[in-house]
Amino acid sequence: MKKEKIVIGMSGGVDSSAAAYLLKEEGYDVTGVTMITCDEVQCGQDPSKDAKKVADEIGIPHYTVDFRNQFKSNVMDYFCREYLEGRTPNPCVVCNRFVKWEALLGWAKEIGADLIATGHYANIVKLPNGRYAVANADVSRKDQTYALYNLTQEQLAHTRMPVGKYEKDTIREIAAKAGISVAQKADSQDICFIPDGDYASFIKSHTGQEPKEGNFVDVNGNILGKHKGIIHYTVGQRKGLGVALGYPVFVLAIRPETNEVVLGNDEESLKREVKARLLNPMGAADFKELEGKRIFAKIRYNHRGGWCTIQKTGDDEITCTFEEPQRAVTPGQALVLYSDGYILGGGRII
Repeated sequence: MKKEKIVIGMSGGVDSSAAAYLLKEEGYDVTGVTMITCDEVQCGQDPSKDAKKVADEIGIPHYTVDFRNQFKSNVMDYFCREYLEGRTPNPCVVCNRFVKWEALLGWAKEIGADLIATGHYANIVKLPNGRYAVANADVSRKDQTYALYNLTQEQLAHTRMPVGKYEKDTIREIAAKAGISVAQKADSQDICFIPDGDYASFIKSHTGQEPKEGNFVDVNGNILGKHKGIIHYTVGQRKGLGVALGYPVFVLAIRPETNEVVLGNDEESLKREVKARLLNPMGAADFKELEGKRIFAKIRYNHRGGWCTIQKTGDDEITCTFEEPQRAVTPGQALVLYSDGYILGGGRII
């Protein structure tokens, strides 16, 4: 019986390496692919070296594919544009949708594979309503579902996530027993194309635009001091503001049209209502069916989440009213809705 062909994105890390091994053990015909998304000088590493070594250790073919054009247009350009427009981007969300899934699935089909896989800590389920959804990893502290809310039904139907049922320590043990050389390799923490974490310098070099100084203001428009350019700030930020008012202040809003950064106290940083657009339904076929229901939602990756009710307030807009006020509701980040451990859908906070 012919084995089912599957392509797995291999970053050279332990998660995707173990995922490739697990898929082979399950009986798949596995092909490893390392997606080159930016120059080695820019990214500070060449992921293909470790990935190729692991593929040899597992005994699977490995390819290196150039996705730099797709990554630049979908991720880097978007990242800079969002900051310049006063929002805080989530590059992993758009990279997942348009590069790690769309571009990889397209490449996989070109070589005759109908499935792709990743090393994400999440699961895929098919619900009674016939829709596919991303479900929480079995170990919640490593759950990566938040950044996967934007995947399409087509993408989910052709995806496998073999590490979603394991703890990280168990994945390292599996890799070590399989003789995989990256079993103890440290996890990457920074945005891959900005390894030094200096977002502002990247935006300046990528766009050629120099941010202009402007005013810090309070909610009433009173000037509190000078800022060094809106790309240096994000809603909810407290440290590194460079202004001393004698009490703790947070960034409440960024106004690119007037080049102002609004500061306020802790109480002023709390909001109950969160609006989102650019909606993507997942477990729910339409957001209309969620109206008035009590739903669990997250507003950023490390948010513990909270209960809210949903209203459809436009053709491509929902308003989420939380039961408890939420701190640092950040335009550009994702609002992701959950039910019984799987994603109903989500959108981009406005």
